[in-house]
Amino acid sequence: MKRKTVMKAKKEQRRKHRDNHKYIFVIGGVMSGVGKGIAASSLGTLLHAKGFDVNLAKVDPYLNVDAGTMNPTEHGEVFVLNSGIETDQDMGNYERFLNRDLMREDYMTSGMVYKHVIDKERNLGYGGKCVEAVPHIRDEIVSRYEHAAKINESEISIIEIGGTVGDYQNIMFIEAARVLKIKHPDDVIFIMVSYLPIPSKIGEMKTRPTQNAVNQLSGYGVHTDIIIARSEVPVDKKRKEKIGVACNIPEENVISAPDIDSVYDVPLNFEKDKIGEIVLKSLKLEKRRGPGLNAWKKFADAVKNTEKEINIAIVGKYFSTGDFVLTDSYVSVLEAIKYSAYAQKVKPKIHTINANDFEKTNPDYSILDSFDGIIVPGGFGEKGIEGKLNVIRYARENKIPYFGLCYGMQLMTIEYARNVLGLEGAQTAEINPNAPHLIIDIMPDQKKKLLEKNFGASMRLGSYPAKIKIGTLAHTAYKNSSIVERHRHRYEVNPEYIERLTNAGLIFSGTSPDEKLMEIAELPTSVHPFFLGTQFHPEFLARPLSPHPLFTQFIKASKDKRSTVPVWGQA
Repeated sequence: MKRKTVMKAKKEQRRKHRDNHKYIFVIGGVMSGVGKGIAASSLGTLLHAKGFDVNLAKVDPYLNVDAGTMNPTEHGEVFVLNSGIETDQDMGNYERFLNRDLMREDYMTSGMVYKHVIDKERNLGYGGKCVEAVPHIRDEIVSRYEHAAKINESEISIIEIGGTVGDYQNIMFIEAARVLKIKHPDDVIFIMVSYLPIPSKIGEMKTRPTQNAVNQLSGYGVHTDIIIARSEVPVDKKRKEKIGVACNIPEENVISAPDIDSVYDVPLNFEKDKIGEIVLKSLKLEKRRGPGLNAWKKFADAVKNTEKEINIAIVGKYFSTGDFVLTDSYVSVLEAIKYSAYAQKVKPKIHTINANDFEKTNPDYSILDSFDGIIVPGGFGEKGIEGKLNVIRYARENKIPYFGLCYGMQLMTIEYARNVLGLEGAQTAEINPNAPHLIIDIMPDQKKKLLEKNFGASMRLGSYPAKIKIGTLAHTAYKNSSIVERHRHRYEVNPEYIERLTNAGLIFSGTSPDEKLMEIAELPTSVHPFFLGTQFHPEFLARPLSPHPLFTQFIKASKDKRSTVPVWGQA
């Protein structure tokens, strides 16, 4: 009888949760790239610190079904969840700030929605009705907003709608949010992250673009409740008053968000402007006693106050976009380096190195001697591959700590085969399937997919288990003989060469449970201080409050080298 009472109480609690779930929609104004993802992540961190269960979700309005087929120099990094879905890089920010894994349902694109509706129509799922954007696409989006909340069993959903107000592509997602507000008038609020420019020739912060953006959103039937005002400097009281009057919101609902050196100060700055309390008041939620922000403050202080530097080079090819350098292609790698470095009480000075610079005749390798550690991250294709191989050889022969991620592990295995085993022409099937020695080959199940041109979401994706050999560098880092890591690749170390590579001194310290797939390759520390590569992407699991053990081990080795070489920039 007692068990039935408890079950009934839990059922009633779940029903109440569904009826009173809160939604916060984060929408961009004026221009893109001003930090909607960081704003949403920071708000999630604050609300969690105040004792609320939060899920963060991202809406991308493009017609790609997921982010996996998009060029990283145009769109930034592809972030992979445990489920294997390839998502926008903001999902990585969400996981890092919340310090937990997100779910497949926390991500959606226009392509996903339209594909689902069209597939349903083809299967007579609408019973012969005329299928239209309104109501069918709109209602599918509403359903996905609600389903993500239900699956997460959260109390508050923070949903970032990609793009900027006025974009044709995101209108339907805003319309779905408007409908949700009609259904639950006390449970939905809208936050606009807008930009306040300061033209150099005028020297005054301008509020008119933000006013226009809010007016345009009002034209969609959506009232803005809170404005996060991004600018180079803090927003003064006069501008807050002006925005408040023009946009029909209280002055205190205009939150100042000036440029800062560390994004990890954003939650703390938001707290100073009391955005958490404003949100709770807007959603009619009572204050609670939560875990607080002490751990976050400690990390943020380490970011600002650490002085001793180490120099880390990232050798890649996804840096150039027109006349500008884009680091978003490797954002998870950059952040993973920072987390482990600050935990080791050093500040990482990260240098982006174009692999093409080392494909020239007689390239200048001396610059590599000044780096305390070198990382070759993931990637695809032939461009820059020989330059990366040259860098890897130099790092191995000169005992510079080297960390290879996915493609970086495959290339270090090829380099070892070429220059230690003497296998001339050693290569990956991705570049030359007719090479005399295919050290890296495509998985059998992938060959059919490529023949069918089935490229989207068809790689080895998401979380897979692996076992670690005791007594290896990997085991020293993990302190465990079994791990779970996230993957994103088609190619693997060719089983035909594993014995020869092993006999030549390369250790495969991590393998799939059945030992068929090589997950980690390394050299013993008696030969090299840190020469290790992973077939998976450890950067996807690195968090500010829980650095990844392999990155931490790499930073430790880089610190040790730092004490034996000249400081960067000195003769």
